[in-house]
Amino acid sequence: MNFAPLPSVEAAAVPADGLILDVREEDEWEAGHVEGALHIPMSDFVARFGAVTEAVAEGARAHVMCRVGGRSAQVTQYLVQQGIDAVNIDGGMIAWQSAGRPMVTDNGATAVVL
Repeated sequence: MNFAPLPSVEAAAVPADGLILDVREEDEWEAGHVEGALHIPMSDFVARFGAVTEAVAEGARAHVMCRVGGRSAQVTQYLVQQGIDAVNIDGGMIAWQSAGRPMVTDNGATAVVL
């Protein structure tokens, strides 16, 4: 059986105004995240799916992120199956940080990737 390749994008290629869906858990988010990202932990994803459909309602592409790309790949696959334009961010937050992309925390501490 052949499967279509999972749509993905390099961290450095994510548009500055792109919709980022962060599926990491709360402690990972608190340590550091992309400003303006939509945070829905993978463990809450199905229950909060409506928030995702609202965020991408205008036909925006969802750039899905986790720490290294495994969880976000699963969520990306699910979103694509639901007819949503979604891409997995290759390498996740590790690649984001390596690419020098900005990260923030809600408490003003230095952002790190857990």
